[in-house]
Amino acid sequence: MITAYIGLGSNLGDREQNLAQALKLMSKHLVIEQVSCIYETEPVGYEQQPLFLNAICRISTEVGPKQLLRLAKRIEAKLGRAPSFPNAPRPIDIDILFYGDELFSDKELTIPHPRLAERAFVLVPLAEIAPGLVHPVNGKTISELLDDLGNVTGLRKWAEADEIMMRSQDVSSIC
Repeated sequence: MITAYIGLGSNLGDREQNLAQALKLMSKHLVIEQVSCIYETEPVGYEQQPLFLNAICRISTEVGPKQLLRLAKRIEAKLGRAPSFPNAPRPIDIDILFYGDELFSDKELTIPHPRLAERAFVLVPLAEIAPGLVHPVNGKTISELLDDLGNVTGLRKWAEADEIMMRSQDVSSIC
């Protein structure tokens, strides 16, 4: 089994329910070991859109990175995400941040996620569940990468992890 870290984000519809549904659908294909708190965050890139809810989960899986990406894309589509422009509003966004300590890159997927070290909405929840995780490219821990960002703004804790996990138990209508 490989340990991987997945980023989840939503800024359209019932954002919290979208995260819960994504976790429930993911749990049918892999083991969700831990989920961070949920954070409300300002959009990055395209700023004229609603605020996001973001969380990170640690998973165990036997599928490879490309199969994991295909699973993420199927779940995004099932939850209503349609192709659009970069950084567009979306009901769900599922990103593979780390896949073990592997490095992987092709036209569809780069692991580790190439912009995770720049994004507080990734590093804050990731530091909550994996502060000592070492980035395999730059050799820094998640805590060190978060410290490198300096003063973090545009992010506030929305809910505890157990709240989203309770909601994920009640999504049988889509599963």
